[in-house]
Amino acid sequence: MIQHPAVIALLSSATIISLMVFYAAYYGYKIITGWDLQSGSEQQLMLERRTYLISTVIGYAMAFQLISLFLLIYTADTLHPLFTGAMCAAGSLGANSFGYPLLLLKVANAVFAGIWLLINRLDSKGYDYPLIRSKYRLLIILTLLLVVETWLQYRYFLNLKADLITSCCGSLFSSSSRGIAGELAALPAKPMMVLFSGASLALLASYSYSIVKARGWYLFAAASLFFFITASAALISFIALYFYELPSHHCPFCILQGEYNHIGYLLYACLLGGVVAGGGVGAAEKFRKCGSLQEIIPGFQRRAATVGMLFNGTFIVVVLARIFTTSFRL
Repeated sequence: MIQHPAVIALLSSATIISLMVFYAAYYGYKIITGWDLQSGSEQQLMLERRTYLISTVIGYAMAFQLISLFLLIYTADTLHPLFTGAMCAAGSLGANSFGYPLLLLKVANAVFAGIWLLINRLDSKGYDYPLIRSKYRLLIILTLLLVVETWLQYRYFLNLKADLITSCCGSLFSSSSRGIAGELAALPAKPMMVLFSGASLALLASYSYSIVKARGWYLFAAASLFFFITASAALISFIALYFYELPSHHCPFCILQGEYNHIGYLLYACLLGGVVAGGGVGAAEKFRKCGSLQEIIPGFQRRAATVGMLFNGTFIVVVLARIFTTSFRL
């Protein structure tokens, strides 16, 4: 199992990312404790030169982190024929106790990585590095999370056994199944439709208010997070049923397969992009009064919020198009 090309790529990328962020976090700590822009000391000059290199290194690392999330899902999906009982990535991830914790942590780290990239981009717009300490504090926390993720990733793949019998997605995401997956599948469709519609309207209303009034960005960030959570639950509760045209198939992984034109990758990319953009808007609000960023942040927030709405809007349009064009009805 460890010799599978995709597994080798994932483990290699995880190791490289960990080394890159370790390097960046080491100098990030030095910057947090020793940064003084008013000083002309040799140490300050070294830190100023080093921060350009660190930003470049960690920028690539965070970009790889975002990509590796989808590579993990793709790899888990391609491995499922090796396990008796598995029909998609759901069975592969359930082949041992490390699969689903790894996936959840990888999603969280991808969101944090995306927000860090936005904060880093915003910091580069200020002439006095106004966010340098804040972004490196966040980087140190993210480094610890990435180390745990790398450990989980190695534990997951090293403990995969090809002769293992695992559960299929039909039993995992069943209303009669115990656990979070079963509880999400058991969520009643009609109330979830109402909740999903409400989350969509709340997101649109908060975006419109913030764009017109140039305030309320924390509300937009909260609405983006609420939409992300609601849409993820709705995808399992009722959205997947319209793509499968089956009243009892709630699996969020089969939708990634070629039989459904790999539409799941688009849906998940939209959800990820939407929550990252919303989180970036909320993070920028915290620094709205920083001297060199006061005139930059409003424009940054408008652009980031618009990008987030485009991602979430695409998700909504794809879902509604499927619901209204299929003959399947709940």
